[in-house]
Amino acid sequence: MATATEKRNVALLAMSQALFTTSQATLIILSGLVGHALSINKALATLPVSSVVLAAALTTIPASLYMHKVGRRRGFLTGAAFGIVGSLIAAYSIWISSFWLFVFGTFVIGINGGFAPFYRFAAADAASGAFKSKAISYVVSGGLVAAFIGPLMVRMTTDLFEPVMFLGTYVSLIGVALIAMAVLAFLQIPPLSEEEKATKGRPLLQIIRQPVFIVAVIGGMVGYGIMSLIMTAAPLAIVGCGYGVNEAATVIQWHIVAMFAPAFFTGSLISRYGVLNIMLVGMILLAGCVAVALSGLDVMNFTVALIALGLGWNFSFVGASTLVTEAYEPSERAKVQAINDFLVFGTVAVGSLGSGALLHFSGWDMVQYVALPFIILSSLATLGLAISRKRK
Repeated sequence: MATATEKRNVALLAMSQALFTTSQATLIILSGLVGHALSINKALATLPVSSVVLAAALTTIPASLYMHKVGRRRGFLTGAAFGIVGSLIAAYSIWISSFWLFVFGTFVIGINGGFAPFYRFAAADAASGAFKSKAISYVVSGGLVAAFIGPLMVRMTTDLFEPVMFLGTYVSLIGVALIAMAVLAFLQIPPLSEEEKATKGRPLLQIIRQPVFIVAVIGGMVGYGIMSLIMTAAPLAIVGCGYGVNEAATVIQWHIVAMFAPAFFTGSLISRYGVLNIMLVGMILLAGCVAVALSGLDVMNFTVALIALGLGWNFSFVGASTLVTEAYEPSERAKVQAINDFLVFGTVAVGSLGSGALLHFSGWDMVQYVALPFIILSSLATLGLAISRKRK
């Protein structure tokens, strides 16, 4: 039974997740389009989106180690502060029509992405054993709010400062980050004891050689990396097929609903059916996304494919995040969580960076073909661990 403090922390972290994901959803919908409008070389159009995930990947390790010393709350507040500064830079770059300054602005926003993914681990670390998977799931579910607020913000603020398109949206992101700081100020995560801080635990190499860690990381890398690869390309592909920004925003909206709505019960599904089975279902859904995306270019194809992508991401990512908590002791969590998220978000960055060029030079179908072998790899790794556990 979860305590009142555990439930309060989860609620605050879910709210923070909602605000962070609202910002991310807005960046996903618009940054590629802004990049396309500002850049001379259109193959670089998704670079502003990629800079967000690249910054997150580069920040994960220092963010985790920083929070190990100063605590979760101060670390999360630091991340939100970077979100404010980055939004100011991005807004100014749009005002002066500078592509590379815009890329830098989204990179600074992305630094917050190196802190915010630890919301789920903060909830798990402060939860009792039986509540861990549900705590992770409930925090992730906070992103459901972004499915509605993100696209709504885009529609309401895109032409707010017309004729300077998109400026209003990036100004509004400053307000989102300020609200997040206000919420995070009430967070109460117990700090590590001095003994836990002093204890280094097992060598990192020994920890990461565990099959449970390997499968968890592969699941997280593939689930999030494939989602990034396909989702980053989707708005440009939709607009490239002759549809408008509103159609692209609607497709992304349903994708985000699919990403986060299942999180209300994913933790319960993991408790009932086992984490590895849920991860396998996630991989099947990702394969379904590829199949639907290859079957046509109607808005309905994009919508159904992105819904399957969101569902697949949820099961694979929440599952992988739960599985990796089995690989470490409390004194080891900072370094293990850091290397896990560095590998996961490094893959996300690669997927996002390659997405725009892949779409530009080879088309939407090739984006799907590139995703497929990695989905198969993760499925086989997860299945192998499941079989080995049944034999014991």
